[in-house]
Amino acid sequence: MSSPAIQQPTPQLFFQTLNAYQRTEALKAAIELEVFTAIAEDKATVAEMARRCGASERGLRILCDYLCMMGFLNKDGVRYSLTQDSAIFLDRHSPAYLGGITEFLLSPELTAGFNDLAAAVRKGGTVIPDDGTVGPENPIWVKFARAMGAMMSMPAQLIAQMVDEKTDRKLRILDLAAGHGLFGLAFAARNPHVEIVAVDWPNVLEVAKENAQRAGVSDRYSTLAGSAFEVDFGTGYDVVLLTNFLHHFDPPTCETLLRKVHAALADGGRAVTLEFVPNDDRISPPEAAGFSLMMLGSTPSGDAYTFAELDRMAANAGFSHSEIHPLPPTIQQVVVSEK
Repeated sequence: MSSPAIQQPTPQLFFQTLNAYQRTEALKAAIELEVFTAIAEDKATVAEMARRCGASERGLRILCDYLCMMGFLNKDGVRYSLTQDSAIFLDRHSPAYLGGITEFLLSPELTAGFNDLAAAVRKGGTVIPDDGTVGPENPIWVKFARAMGAMMSMPAQLIAQMVDEKTDRKLRILDLAAGHGLFGLAFAARNPHVEIVAVDWPNVLEVAKENAQRAGVSDRYSTLAGSAFEVDFGTGYDVVLLTNFLHHFDPPTCETLLRKVHAALADGGRAVTLEFVPNDDRISPPEAAGFSLMMLGSTPSGDAYTFAELDRMAANAGFSHSEIHPLPPTIQQVVVSEK
């Protein structure tokens, strides 16, 4: 009986990781040049793409071959084609187009936190001045509001369906750190009895108000400008939305906000939190667990919290109990905490 083959050590992962920036830049270049859109328009050879994209044939041949190796394109002879994912998410003609997200995820305000990650590790938080991305009125959140709407449309609709399944009663909803406003607007679009109060920085709320106008619900959409930690919310809300917000802060700060949310809710009201929630091992699932590194590089003390941690924060803030709900096909989960 032969012994199992011993896998030899290899530096392949090391070199792949060191060169990973090339993958980012290749995808960014393809989006900027509208390569995916050109192929969707049947400009599928290098010569055809060169005319459509205003680029050299040599450059496009090298770029498209690299995109094939990355898994974004297929190649048959001299013709390229989109993968199913590329056709859905990277063709500008697709309603699910996500290419605009690069304006936020690759913005200098965000990537600056990773130029010296070792310094952030030594410090235990971002080395970007003025509290990084959570500094007062940081302009990055206008970029977020304008760039991330397409990606957030689906989870917004899924949450509205989950929380307000019957759409048969009046709901007063507080949308904290509303950004583009799509989470609150998803409720308003489904239920004509919903009224939304959105909280965010003044310049960000302009984007939310534009979206409310387009959705035809401006008469049921009002705003409170300023920090969620300082603005007077008022009381009597049925639902408070905390979407992609708590991960920016440490647990004591989160509990401070959750106590304020608890006080703003009517009896029987619910706080609805959308988060990247890792398992207790904090290394799985990788997409959720890896979000901790994003917070290390961009915030003073943010993190990706497990459900046990989120549950404990809510309990310490006075909520009676919390439940976690998967939100497929997204990688995020929803925590509903009841007053």
